[in-house]
Amino acid sequence: MKTMQFAVMCCILFFGQNSWSQRPVTLSIFNESTAVPYDHLITAPIHPGIQIGTEFHWKESKHFRLYPSISIGYMFHRKLFQGVYANLELGLDYKTSFGLNLKSKIGLGYLHTFSTQQEFQFDNGGYRSGRDKGNSRLMPSFTTGLGYRFNPKKNDSSELFLLYQSWLEYPYSPGFIPLMAHTNLHLGLKFYPFEKNER
Repeated sequence: MKTMQFAVMCCILFFGQNSWSQRPVTLSIFNESTAVPYDHLITAPIHPGIQIGTEFHWKESKHFRLYPSISIGYMFHRKLFQGVYANLELGLDYKTSFGLNLKSKIGLGYLHTFSTQQEFQFDNGGYRSGRDKGNSRLMPSFTTGLGYRFNPKKNDSSELFLLYQSWLEYPYSPGFIPLMAHTNLHLGLKFYPFEKNER
């Protein structure tokens, strides 16, 4: 029930705003890995994921942009889990005059994981196959990366970005391994599919 309530709240935040004419959509595909952050940029095997979100206007100057963002996503780690999540982040971009953005974000999300292996439950002195109801996790994150605005003179320019996101899964295995480190390497695009921003 709590998972459903959280999902409803995220949908209200994501879809319940009126000013979509000024709102970008961010769409990315990524490779997830259980790894020590900043040890490797690209990891194998590939564990695919997809994320969609939006950003909100807060503070912006010639070279800096501070903005909150929300996103929802799905990832599939073949031998461990598949998970759906909702994430709230605070982003800070440094903008150059030729379109390159240096990007950083801190965030906190909710992750619900389901095992990709067969689940067993102890019942009447023995184990039997049972239905996996999933596990609730917190996922604090820190992200750095680069973006490129195709039209640097426009605030609503489309942007191609590459982001390296490190995040923690908590609790992971209570009493044994309290948390697990993950990394996601995102390749994505920010674009304005609705009316153009008149700012």
